[in-house]
Amino acid sequence: MSPIRKAIFPVAGLGTRFLPATKAMPKEMLTIVDKPVIQYVVDEAREAGIEHFVFVTGRNKSVIEDHFDIQVELELTLKERGKTQEMEILQADLPPPGATSFTRQQAPLGLGHAVWCARNIVGQEPFALLLPDMVMQGEPGCLSQMLAAYGKHGGNVIAVEETEPENVHKYGIVGVGEEDETGFHIDQMVEKPRPEDAPSNMIISGRYILQPEIFDLLENQATGAGGEIQITDAMISLAKQQRFSGVRFDGRTFDCGSKVGFLAANVAFALSRNDIADEFHAALTDIMSKDAKARQPAEKGGGPAA
Repeated sequence: MSPIRKAIFPVAGLGTRFLPATKAMPKEMLTIVDKPVIQYVVDEAREAGIEHFVFVTGRNKSVIEDHFDIQVELELTLKERGKTQEMEILQADLPPPGATSFTRQQAPLGLGHAVWCARNIVGQEPFALLLPDMVMQGEPGCLSQMLAAYGKHGGNVIAVEETEPENVHKYGIVGVGEEDETGFHIDQMVEKPRPEDAPSNMIISGRYILQPEIFDLLENQATGAGGEIQITDAMISLAKQQRFSGVRFDGRTFDCGSKVGFLAANVAFALSRNDIADEFHAALTDIMSKDAKARQPAEKGGGPAA
């Protein structure tokens, strides 16, 4: 069973839901508290033992590459000013030399196509796929939790979470087969089914361990939902040949591709920080209290609430 050494991060999306903020800045560089979204996802991969980080980028994404590089002028300035703590933070976030690769997805042809674009860098070995929009909060991280299932069964592993049955049409859904202490055997996969056709309410949540045979399938994969090459369609084909395991993520997931999910992630991660949690909680409580009062209707016959 080959170890999981490489991870793919598809970061070529335009981020139109966050315009105008993303007009000149990649959505992956929007910050949760004081770190870019992409940094949280890379940190999760590093915790799981990933050694090589493969970013599939597009136009106007060079700032991501700069983020994972040394900025000489900044470090010299911090050193001159005695900013030791800030220097340590920057160095802790920096991948080792030669541990990052960047390749272009030259056209927006879907997630499956983005993964296929990394085929020559990954080569013939299993790899992790982490969707940067999905930020996970848990200990250990989601990918680390998935490695237990991979270590026992090999094959392919997908992180899953429950959704309300009426929402299954929005997601890729898996069927729940035989279970053990690491998760369960996925016996079916369906892309955005009708509620009455869904095999369960378990959604694919943005973390994968995949075998390299997926690349051959993606190369010839027909377009699917939205006229794009879908990774789920290729996984459905691969599941006819190889095992897929599902792991229920023990933690919280924030869809930072949506405004509400992004804002919720900021609140959750701020409250988990020992250095700012108390002060932020007090500020948040004050805001919520004032907002609740502002929403109260004026008394009958009276003017606006004081």
